[in-house]
Amino acid sequence: MQYAHITGWGKCVPPAKLTNDDLATFMDTSDEWIKTRTGISERHISHVNTSELATVAAKNALAAAGIDGSELDLIILATASPDTLIPNIASTVQANVGATCGAFDINAACSGFLYALGMGSSMIKSGQNKKVLVIGAERLSFYLDWSRRETAVLFGDGAGAVVIEASNEPGGVLGYELNNDPAARDILSSGFGTQMDRFDSASLDFFINLNGQEVFKRAIHGMGGLSTKVLANCDMTKEDVDLVIPHQANERIIDTLISRMKIPKDKAFVNIAKYGNTSAATIPIAICDALEQGRINSGQTILSCAFGAGLTSAALLLKWGERTTPINAPTAELPPCEVSALELIKPAVEFFTKR
Repeated sequence: MQYAHITGWGKCVPPAKLTNDDLATFMDTSDEWIKTRTGISERHISHVNTSELATVAAKNALAAAGIDGSELDLIILATASPDTLIPNIASTVQANVGATCGAFDINAACSGFLYALGMGSSMIKSGQNKKVLVIGAERLSFYLDWSRRETAVLFGDGAGAVVIEASNEPGGVLGYELNNDPAARDILSSGFGTQMDRFDSASLDFFINLNGQEVFKRAIHGMGGLSTKVLANCDMTKEDVDLVIPHQANERIIDTLISRMKIPKDKAFVNIAKYGNTSAATIPIAICDALEQGRINSGQTILSCAFGAGLTSAALLLKWGERTTPINAPTAELPPCEVSALELIKPAVEFFTKR
């Protein structure tokens, strides 16, 4: 039997930081108001397209795994904010890393990375592939109406990636569960798509909208339910879990989820303060940070769960392998950004605040 192990990991975070105090310069909010409600202190704003973020994360993951892009059998890129819909941006990353394999995008919003990681692991376990690159990358600042406080304070840009490889050693991705709640698909949405009237400027309002209370309630239900299910399917209990890496949408959601699952809070990895909600990128970025901070150790059982627009939800259980340090140090990075995050978003802020 083939097992699917994570052997490489990498992230890309744009250099321009937008703090809560920066937001308070043009909207009715404050650092205290945002932190007490979300746990977010700052987020990063990208000066490049999503595919460039994804490429840097991918190159760093390949370096960590000690392999070349030409060795890949498949690339799966999870994003809700691609540079282009046609062609997919997985093909851009493929060209940038020198791969000759299948490559496609998926959109399961914030659950996208776990959807992609589950699919990639299944391709390996079936014997179809040996080495798969899984990426979560977002430039959600593109979708923000900076006059809408309920969404403008939440989201940030970034990317993370992992390499999964076939192995005869038991472990790796043990199991995963996916679900969708279509009855609630409208409570978190962007209107971008062919439903737009191209000849009516009013229909071009494709910015993110959400019903915060409903999202909170359904997120807890979706992530908690699937986490319980994947543990049961793998013949494990919450006591077997060494670390939980949840989607980083809101610290209150994470605290409530952990409390209801009766898992000690110190087992949850939380880094939302530094990044905000980077959607499909939150979990791979968190994996990289957890490794850097020594929170992931050899042989640990890790539970990861997410929810997103759709409303999608996912949970995945894995047993980490022996290696927790990269074979080669990450060297890929973005081109320099010569302006501040406030300057990057200034044209959009002026547009929305004058409407």
